[in-house]
Amino acid sequence: MNLIINKEALEKSGKFSNPDWTAKGEPRAKVGLKHLSTLWFNTGTLCNLACKNCYIATPGNDRLVYISHGEVVTYLNEIRDQDLGTTEIGITGGEPFMNPDIIPIMESVLERGFELLVLTNAMRPMMKCADDLLRLNHKFGSKMTLRVSVDHFQPELHEDERGKNSWKPMMLGLKWLSDNEFTIDIGGRTRWGEEEEKLRSGFARFFADNNIKINAFDRKQLVLFPEMEPAEDVPEITTDCWGILNVDPSDMMCSSSRMVVKHKGDDRPTVQSCTLLAYDRQFDLGPTLVEASKPVSLNHVFCAKFCVLGGGACSVKN
Repeated sequence: MNLIINKEALEKSGKFSNPDWTAKGEPRAKVGLKHLSTLWFNTGTLCNLACKNCYIATPGNDRLVYISHGEVVTYLNEIRDQDLGTTEIGITGGEPFMNPDIIPIMESVLERGFELLVLTNAMRPMMKCADDLLRLNHKFGSKMTLRVSVDHFQPELHEDERGKNSWKPMMLGLKWLSDNEFTIDIGGRTRWGEEEEKLRSGFARFFADNNIKINAFDRKQLVLFPEMEPAEDVPEITTDCWGILNVDPSDMMCSSSRMVVKHKGDDRPTVQSCTLLAYDRQFDLGPTLVEASKPVSLNHVFCAKFCVLGGGACSVKN
C-alpha cells in the first residue's frame, strides 16, 4: 500500500492535528468499537524485502520488535477471560515468518479455535517453515488462511514494487501452498490505475495458467487494496461525513478490530486502533484489550484515504 504522507503540507494546513476538531473547527468523526471480531498481532517489522511503497518502511526496520509467543498468549487469555467473543486472529509484519516464535504463535491461536489469517510474501522465510505448515494445515485445515502478496499478475510490475528477483521465489511459495491444498487468498494492488474488472480478469488468467486454486472474482480470495497518493488534499472526516458520503461507521476496521504491537524499547506490548498506524503513539489505546475498547478519533490521513474514502479493509471478514 502506497501510504505516502506529505508531512510538511499537512502541518501547514493544520489538518489532522486535533483528535476532536478538524482544521475548520468541525467535530471530528469517531468510531466506537462495536465488537472485537478481529485481533491483529504485528509480529515485528523486520522483512526480507524492500518494497518501493511500504508503509512499514522495511527492511532493517525494527521499530516494532518481535512479539513473543507468551505475549500473544496473554491476549488470547484476555479474550477468553473477558468473554470478548473474538473469532479471528490476524498476523502481519514485516514478514511474520521471520519471527522465531511464529509457529508456536500460530499453533496456539488455532488450538483455541480461532480463524487465523497470516499475511506473507510466501518467500524463503515461509518456506523454511514448510514442515510445520504442512502439519498445521493437516490438523486445522481451512481454519488457517495464508494471504500472499502478489502486487500484480505481470512479473515486471510485481518486481517494480517488490524488487528485482522477487517474483520467482514468491511463485514457488504460492504454487507450493496451492499444490498442498492450503487455504490461500491474494493481496493485490491497484497502484497502476487499472479498472478493477480488468485487474480481476488478468489475475484470473494468471491463476488458471499456473493452476492456482483461487477465484479472482471473489473479493475475499483476491483483495485489491486501494492506493494512497500524497496527502496534501486529503479531506478530514467530520461527524456529518457519514451521512454525506453514505458510509456506515460500523464498516470501518476500527469498529471491529484492534492490533497488538511491541514498540522497540517498551517492556510490554500495547494495543493500537488499526493495522495501518503501526508507529503513531496517539493511536496506542492501552496495554489491554479492555482498555483499548474506547472510541477511535479518525485523526490520521490513512483513516480518511484508506478506510472512509478508499473502502479498504484488512480482514477476511470485512
